Amino acid sequence: MRAAIVEAPGQAPQLGERARADAGEGELLVGVRAAPITPLDLLCASGTSYFGRPQTPYVPGVQGVGVVERGTAAIPAGTLVWFATSAGMKPGDGSMRATAAVPESDVVALPRDADPVLVAALGLSAVAAWMALTWRGELEPGEQVLVLGAGGVVGQAGVQLARIAGAERVVAAARSAEARERAVRLGADAVVELTADDTVEGLADRMRAATGGTVDLVLDPLFGVPAAAAMRTLRPHGRLVNLGSSAGETAPIDSSTLRSRSLRMLGYTNNELTPAERREALTRVVEEAVAGRLTVAHEQVPLDDAAQAWTRQAAGQAACRIVLTP
Repeated sequence: MRAAIVEAPGQAPQLGERARADAGEGELLVGVRAAPITPLDLLCASGTSYFGRPQTPYVPGVQGVGVVERGTAAIPAGTLVWFATSAGMKPGDGSMRATAAVPESDVVALPRDADPVLVAALGLSAVAAWMALTWRGELEPGEQVLVLGAGGVVGQAGVQLARIAGAERVVAAARSAEARERAVRLGADAVVELTADDTVEGLADRMRAATGGTVDLVLDPLFGVPAAAAMRTLRPHGRLVNLGSSAGETAPIDSSTLRSRSLRMLGYTNNELTPAERREALTRVVEEAVAGRLTVAHEQVPLDDAAQAWTRQAAGQAACRIVLTP
């Protein structure tokens, strides 16, 4: 069967032929309809992740959406599903192929009217945004939320999901004018420009102007200077939930800011979720998407063009999440 294959760490996957997947005990055979190229895919294939060098050659794709071809009583053939894989983290193939064999515990049944490409684009990024806001961040109705990195999938989902979870006011911070304009369309009440030359104090001043300096919760997929600046906008006992480091592995956070208002800095990872928790969160995310209340910018690309699409996504040349369609 056709598949995108990583031959060596650090190389973009090339279209090739792979033995057809066959479901074993406890697995479902899924005909893949959509496979997103995610930051985790890029990291694992680079050979520099904390999971170690992947066993090559392998088919990347840590998540996907498809239709069950061989199922079980609980998830019969013909069911539209989302699924997760450990491709790049453990030996084995992922979602960027025509068919995939997946453990039933890693499969979530979807409504028939769900858009496979949109669900793939949202996927675990939207799950992370939802759980970081509600479970880790304990968002309460009526609070104000500052979403950093609002141009990315986590940030775009975070702007909308914060409102869905009851936030009274949502402020979005992003680099590009396009991303800030999109954030407003998605429901942000105000936006803040992020630049490569930002200082903590200068950015904090702009954030205070947009938020009034009374932020309850910060959703932070960036860390670095943006996180340090956002901390200065938090009210006493405010929370910052970090779920990424796009702006830097370290942040210049000063002790006086942290202590003077008894602030809380919290970490979040999807890896901490049980399969049941992940299923519940994904189901909620998909419900919102089907209802038309949640979307993210995405680009649909045929699997045949996987190498070029992968290179664009890795180089930051794609303005949105690329989803491959076998």
